[in-house]
Amino acid sequence: MLGGAWGTFRPLHPLLHRVTNRSVSHTALARKYRPRGFSEVATQEHVSETLRRSVATGRVGHAYLFAGPRGVGKTTLARLLAMALNCPERSAEGDPCGECDSCSRIWYGQSSLDVVEIDAASNRGVDDARDLRERAMYAPSQDGRYKVYIVDEAHMLTREAWNALLKILEEPPPRVIFVFATTEPQKIQQTAAPILSRCQRFDFRRVGTTDMLDRLREVLDREGVKGRDEALHLIARKADGGMRDALSLLDQVLALSQGEVGPDEVRRVLGLVEEERYLELVGLLVEGDAAGVFPFVERLQNDGYDLAEFYHGLLDLLRGLLRIRLGATDQEASGFREDLLPRFREGAEAFSPADLVRMLAQASELETGGAFRRNAHPRLLVELLLLQLAYTDRTITLEEVIQGLGGERPRGTVSRGEGGSAWAGGPPSAPTQEPRDSAGLVQAPEDSDGTHGMPQGLEASVPPAPLETDMPQEPPAPSTPVDAAPRPAAANPEEAWRRILESAGLLPTGITPFLKAARVISQDDGGLRAELPPGPGLDRLLDPTARRAVEQALEGVLGRPCPLSIHGVGDPREQERISTEAVRRGLLEEYEGREPRLREAVQELDLELLE
Repeated sequence: MLGGAWGTFRPLHPLLHRVTNRSVSHTALARKYRPRGFSEVATQEHVSETLRRSVATGRVGHAYLFAGPRGVGKTTLARLLAMALNCPERSAEGDPCGECDSCSRIWYGQSSLDVVEIDAASNRGVDDARDLRERAMYAPSQDGRYKVYIVDEAHMLTREAWNALLKILEEPPPRVIFVFATTEPQKIQQTAAPILSRCQRFDFRRVGTTDMLDRLREVLDREGVKGRDEALHLIARKADGGMRDALSLLDQVLALSQGEVGPDEVRRVLGLVEEERYLELVGLLVEGDAAGVFPFVERLQNDGYDLAEFYHGLLDLLRGLLRIRLGATDQEASGFREDLLPRFREGAEAFSPADLVRMLAQASELETGGAFRRNAHPRLLVELLLLQLAYTDRTITLEEVIQGLGGERPRGTVSRGEGGSAWAGGPPSAPTQEPRDSAGLVQAPEDSDGTHGMPQGLEASVPPAPLETDMPQEPPAPSTPVDAAPRPAAANPEEAWRRILESAGLLPTGITPFLKAARVISQDDGGLRAELPPGPGLDRLLDPTARRAVEQALEGVLGRPCPLSIHGVGDPREQERISTEAVRRGLLEEYEGREPRLREAVQELDLELLE
């Protein structure tokens, strides 16, 4: 017991004393195994080899822009360049030694007079840029050394900050090098386009799966831990091309595993959905069990799975099924577990490649449209998506509808709606043609005994069909088109405009819906002025080819040339753009104009144009 003016203290417990004396610091694998030489950087040989030779030959640029996804080696190569330039024991090939005091300080990111790393996300203003410019004017600490400024997240710099750096980038002091690293180079293009012409740009690639697996195996060997290939494949897929992400995920898994990295530990740590769950989903989609979607999603949530993670796994599932359907046979190509591959292959055979492409397109719309990221409650979106996939058998192509009607086959896809009486008792089946004899009368199906399926004793009650020679032959009536009589020429350009919009086949496919949104005014020179709100319609009609096609249609109806001028009107923020639904309705009306029987099918089956 210790006493005194500061109170009474008890001695530490012996076990606690041993723990406090033990070093509990741990260096993350992403830092511990960061490359120390140009040759160790995976997948980025086009960058590392160029930089190494530049150092060896003394042709180092004064400014570099490293652009690419996160965790692929941008900052690492920037440090390696700084190490190589300032290493006193650099090899003749341009590689740093990686062991000297200068290399160690740069590699560990410690303070250095000549190598400065700046985070542009927190130092993005014009004052920070001016401070950087003033510091760059000072010479390096020693002769023969370089001052290297590494600016990470460079796209976060403001326009004013770039303007402050513009002059020094154009005429930098001797032995001063700038390296800008960014994941969004397009923002620099928008904010400070002149900067790009003053930098040597290198685009970094995502790390391939093979290189990533080799690196993960190498790290596990150095750590003395065994790892199964299936588990490493899961980590590589989750990392999505980022080596730093892969090493960070491996670090998490190693904290849980007991001497071996297995797939179960990876799924537990990363929250991945088991492939058995996706196999259950394939069964629901094959059977078209829309009612089973709701309990399936509810079980996912009750078991604690992240629906965002399930959604990304669903994309991989549909992609794998499509690859199987297109001929992939091995486990590596499809991405499924080897023991479950036969069952996934059986499920893939239940869908046509076109169905799987359509399902994958529907699923990817949530990601590309941003609806999944913006929605705080993704359950409804996931359920709606799975319901759409379960109703895939109720989606038919427009070519099939027109072919069944015996007409032409415009391009597009039509989906049967939910609300019509045609859905009573399930999806409507395609009309079947009953066999007819030479006179056009319906024949009963013939059984094996030749009785045409009639009950015994009733065969004689059906009169024999007359022979073709007994029927009076009438010459077929000549097929005359409805609009065979020539219509008079339009009286004015505005009337001609209305005619080309109402007539089918006069305009290129897909342009009629845009023209319907235009306001036309007759001009003194006999032409037309078309005014459209800003949007895709205006962009398309400004194309000389499209405008020339409309002028030819007007000339055919008007009987004389009719110049057409296209103008945009209104504020883009106030004018409502032509929606996708309006364009689809216009396309469907155009198809109906070409094939009248399609209109009956649309009304009867409640069809909707999808794409």
